Amino acid sequence: MEYKDYYQILGVAKDASQDDIKRAYRKLAHKYHPDVSQEKDAETRFKELGEAYEVLKDPEKRTAYDQLGADWKAGQEGFQPPPDWGTGFEFHGGGHTAADDFSDFFESLFGRGGFQRGGGRSAGGAAWQARGEDSHAKVFIDLEDAYQGATRSLNLRSAGVGPDGRPQAHERSIQVKIPKGVRAGQHIRLQGQGDPGVGGGAAGDLYLEIAFNPHSLYQVEGRDVSLELPIAPWEAALGGKVQVPTPLGVVDLKIPAGSSSGKRMRLKGRGIPGQTPGDFYVTLAIVTPDRLSEEDKKHYEALRQAHQDFNPRVKLGVR
Repeated sequence: MEYKDYYQILGVAKDASQDDIKRAYRKLAHKYHPDVSQEKDAETRFKELGEAYEVLKDPEKRTAYDQLGADWKAGQEGFQPPPDWGTGFEFHGGGHTAADDFSDFFESLFGRGGFQRGGGRSAGGAAWQARGEDSHAKVFIDLEDAYQGATRSLNLRSAGVGPDGRPQAHERSIQVKIPKGVRAGQHIRLQGQGDPGVGGGAAGDLYLEIAFNPHSLYQVEGRDVSLELPIAPWEAALGGKVQVPTPLGVVDLKIPAGSSSGKRMRLKGRGIPGQTPGDFYVTLAIVTPDRLSEEDKKHYEALRQAHQDFNPRVKLGVR
């Protein structure tokens, strides 16, 4: 994916004010509008300008975009947003829609289609009321919280326009009850935690998209959880009972005799809880001792001599 420098596209400095960005966009949009421009690449440039302005006109999107840092250059290939990019950043209101034809770069950061703005008027006619905007943020939690449920204090960041006309960051802390069985990608709704309403209207809601912190032991797919389990050569050959760590504690697992690396074993129902709980998968990985004594080497040599006809690479057609 190609990195896009939105400041370069609009021809403004990274510290430009919101008014400077608006003026630059209007000037270039008029120059490259397909209905009036004589430039060969007018349509392409006009779309690029619209995408750049969509991000930089919005203090929240602009602040989040700026977090990518200065290491990426315009047109540089191989861009992927960091897994934790935008974590805890609170976006408000609607913004773009799924009908906007934005690049893969844009969608990798902000998704396809924005969140819809809350709203409504009172029916009485005298006073005007509007529901506050909903806000949305992606937050990372520990896998163990999905197994047991938890209450966590989370910091959320947002941005508005400061006195100097440039984005100014704000932060707030909220208490969140993490329900048992929550999955990655699921949204938790916090009623009334979005923007305040207008004219006495109800406050909007806050939606938290759940993601899991990287874990040193486990991988997660849906409700299923997997672990690579090191075992000794003799445990693989002879079988036996070994201990397996899971997010809910240690369990015993019987290794069948003659097991090989890559063998996958299932512990049914020990994945993330739910109406249909996920499973816990163990993938075996044979690990040889770091140091072998002369006596150990003799035993391995005896095995080799006793099994000269055994070829573990026979399916590959090589010895």
